[in-house]
Amino acid sequence: MSRREEIENKTEALLKPIAEANEVRIYDVEFIKEAGEWYLRAYIDRDGGVDINKCVDVSHALSDALDEHDFIEEAYTLEVSSPGLGRQLKKDRHFENSLGLDVDVKLYKAIDGTKEYTGKLTAYDADTVTIEMPDGNRTFNRKDAASIRLTLDF
Repeated sequence: MSRREEIENKTEALLKPIAEANEVRIYDVEFIKEAGEWYLRAYIDRDGGVDINKCVDVSHALSDALDEHDFIEEAYTLEVSSPGLGRQLKKDRHFENSLGLDVDVKLYKAIDGTKEYTGKLTAYDADTVTIEMPDGNRTFNRKDAASIRLTLDF
């Protein structure tokens, strides 16, 4: 397990009772370096969505827990937010909760001259995702996808 994964897993374990106490679900936790700066991001959700006040409550509690356990050596910025409407699907639980919904699949390399596909998520496993498109089902290797997100429909 990488150092990044270890930090994410430990953070998620600290966040679990905080999320339960605040009646939210953990969508994802990521520890990522962007433009030379480290960010620890916790995404929370609940039916009807989360508001800024709920994010603040969870952020304060998580910050206190992180300070108490002090297992992250790097300087970082803590962010707690909703995963948003066009949330990225990364983990099996994300795919499970999104079965039957429209998703956008963006590939690193084009297949049949196209890098972007949209369709209804019908199946997934550890290695692939399958979407239903007007011309039939299409299966993609998850490792070939730059991102898989819920489709934003306005």
